[in-house]
Amino acid sequence: MTDQLRIAIVGGGPGGLALARILALGGMASTVFERETHAKVRPQGGTLDLHADSGQLALRRAGLEREFLAIARYEDQGSRLCDKAGHILLADDDASAGDRPEVDRTALRDMLLASLPSNTVRWDHAVTQVQPNADGTYDIIFAHGSSETFDLVVGADGTWSMVRPLVSRYEPQYSGLTFIEFGLDDVDTRHPELSLLVGRGKLGAEGNDGRALIIQRNGHAHLRGYAIFRVPSDWAAKHFDFSSPATARARLVAEFDGWANPLLDLIRASNDMMVPRQIYALPVGHHWAHRAGVTLLGDAAHVMSPFGGEGVNAALLDAAELGRHLIEHRDWKSAVKDYESEMFSRVVEAAKASAEAAATELSHISLSLSLEVMKEHMHGR
Repeated sequence: MTDQLRIAIVGGGPGGLALARILALGGMASTVFERETHAKVRPQGGTLDLHADSGQLALRRAGLEREFLAIARYEDQGSRLCDKAGHILLADDDASAGDRPEVDRTALRDMLLASLPSNTVRWDHAVTQVQPNADGTYDIIFAHGSSETFDLVVGADGTWSMVRPLVSRYEPQYSGLTFIEFGLDDVDTRHPELSLLVGRGKLGAEGNDGRALIIQRNGHAHLRGYAIFRVPSDWAAKHFDFSSPATARARLVAEFDGWANPLLDLIRASNDMMVPRQIYALPVGHHWAHRAGVTLLGDAAHVMSPFGGEGVNAALLDAAELGRHLIEHRDWKSAVKDYESEMFSRVVEAAKASAEAAATELSHISLSLSLEVMKEHMHGR
């Protein structure tokens, strides 16, 4: 019986937590293992736009529509594109009526955590190995030496999943793109001119010179920026001293030599948190032969580049669908198999679009392509 099923969810990101919530609503217990020591150990990242037919759908199934509306930022759905001289090429500022509201990652995670029974998440439980047993169960072995046995292990543990090797030999491959992340605090008060430049949403800046900037408005008057380069995977580590924020900031400004001062000021005004992020992806169409007792969701199953904003939406929909199958099916093994078959087909289109966008980013026509995509999005609303 599925109500006696011992379910482990490895990874306490949005997908793993949403699955635990949906299962709990269906009367099924699960345990989430998270390597972080507590919920506030680090910021969870930037802003996300949740799509109506995936991310928002999953939260409705999780019974969290009201809670989501309390943290969703419909007013921050705008988008602007400019060239490196700072000329605005297109501005979609009247976007509050759209249906892809922004939400901060930390707020989304806090909302999901608050919806779970208090004993669901086990903090400070880094998984080092998942060991199959002869009876079809699995032992999860933790960094501190203990282990526990489960009937079903769900890998929701991201790009470098510890669960994935049980079903797939594929590893994410470097896309050729490195992002250097930076942030500006209290921008409305401290830098009102930069706040106006970005607007209510996102500002993209491209120059057809192998450089790009994306600046996103987050909650609490915070801007999060990404400087984008097509470089070898070790380039940032070799060329930036991230232990010295002032040195790293000056180097990043120098990388954009010749760009308009207002765009450079976004970097100059940034705080001391600067982080390199190499962009990795699994092959489009990544799948595996079904193995009873193990499955994957989200980035563990189909990590893709961030272009298009599909990652968290796909993860949340994975959680909703896996939860639905487990709750509705009498045979939990068939439920997992059906979920996988549907998920493999469902994510292909998004993965293709993401891969194509990553491949053309920073090409000699990337600015015109970005302008074309933005116009299509505006006309399609």
